[in-house]
Amino acid sequence: MTKFKQASVAVALLGALSFSQTVLAAVEANIGVTSNYLWRGVTQSNDDPSVSGGIDYSHESGFYAGTWIGSINWGDGSGTENDYYLGYAGESGDFGYDVGYVYYAYPSSGFEDSNFGEIYFNGSYAGFGFGIAYTANSQVDDDLPFGKGDLYYSVSYGFDLPEEYSLGLTYGYYNFDVDEAVVGDVDYGHFQIDLSKGDFTLSLSKADEESGNDDTKFVVSWGTTF
Repeated sequence: MTKFKQASVAVALLGALSFSQTVLAAVEANIGVTSNYLWRGVTQSNDDPSVSGGIDYSHESGFYAGTWIGSINWGDGSGTENDYYLGYAGESGDFGYDVGYVYYAYPSSGFEDSNFGEIYFNGSYAGFGFGIAYTANSQVDDDLPFGKGDLYYSVSYGFDLPEEYSLGLTYGYYNFDVDEAVVGDVDYGHFQIDLSKGDFTLSLSKADEESGNDDTKFVVSWGTTF
């Protein structure tokens, strides 16, 4: 789950992993930079650049675990998002699946009571992908967005283009389990197009106004693994 690829075609698969059962256990590191760190259609860097890096371990059995750190800015202060995750991924014929747990931690001063964890399932078939994530635990009040009980759904399609380009299309929808009398209607959908070649990706993203910002965003990202 290389998080820097959220602004790349890997976003189109929304984290769906497919580890071959014949691959040996391996450790892989990643680094990336993006002109705007978008997560589920919403900027996490105040529309400014963000840098990231992570380490992933994968076993031939399908088990994987890893951690990822990225710079964030929510408008009233900057810090880091630290993700910790583990799961199991594999294939059954042409169908790929990935089930796991991810914990989003925000250790910087000013980001207190923002941590939350999700259980997720992602599937893929040919160029199609789909996923669902459920907020299983959270430090956020249950009546507010990102509290326990939220659901995020996604569908995607990716395909290759000439000259080693690839294109990914993603639609996601956030269903927040909130008290609408307190926060109003905050559920939103978002759409993203990712054009990639090599380590570079150009993205176009637009979210509903309920997300807090419905401006069309253009993002350039670079990332690599080693």
